[in-house]
Amino acid sequence: MKEIEVVAAIIIKDNRILCTQRSKHKYSYISEKFEFPGGKIEEGETELQALIREIQEELSIIIEVHNKFLTVEHVYPDFSIKMHSYICTCDADKIRFLEHINHCWLVKEELMNLDWAAADLPIVKKLLNY
Repeated sequence: MKEIEVVAAIIIKDNRILCTQRSKHKYSYISEKFEFPGGKIEEGETELQALIREIQEELSIIIEVHNKFLTVEHVYPDFSIKMHSYICTCDADKIRFLEHINHCWLVKEELMNLDWAAADLPIVKKLLNY
């Protein structure tokens, strides 16, 4: 089974957390689910380098990375994922969503109202007590 190592940004601005919705995907179990933005760590990259690069590519913003939040290991039917999440902030007023079909900024108490990808759920649950 293919194992993918990824990073995810928990971007907080004005006490709200950025939630992004994936586009349609060949795997229905992640298609159009909400997730924290990020992506794969490329060979030779650190987690932080990958996180900053991925957010720049996906959202066209510069983030400030504060601390590691949670590493999640999750097995989907077709692949397994190891996701390192980080608490981040950004000052950007304008975000370009290049890879997502929708987004919202929610206070943590609203997070469970969304249909999250399974690997992101442990992060959401930990954020509720953050």
